[in-house]
Amino acid sequence: MTFLTIILLALLLAAWKAPAWVKEIGMIALVVGVIWALLGFFVAAEYLARTTEGASQSVIWAGMKIMVIPLMYGLIIYLVSLFIRIIQKPRI
Repeated sequence: MTFLTIILLALLLAAWKAPAWVKEIGMIALVVGVIWALLGFFVAAEYLARTTEGASQSVIWAGMKIMVIPLMYGLIIYLVSLFIRIIQKPRI
């Protein structure tokens, strides 16, 4: 999450100093969010594979809920980059 916040700050700085990089930084945020979510899913699957007694469904779904947070944050940053890009485009 800290890394995604740093990417958001870089996006806002790029909107001011380097407008051509806005969409690319937004894509980086989206990819990082997906990677973080997949990493969380991998860790959860590895834990469930190691345990012999298993885990309750409430624990599994709570972990899945937490796993989706970086994905949503990355998507929000990407949407912000698209909105900034739309605002910065010259009018026809």
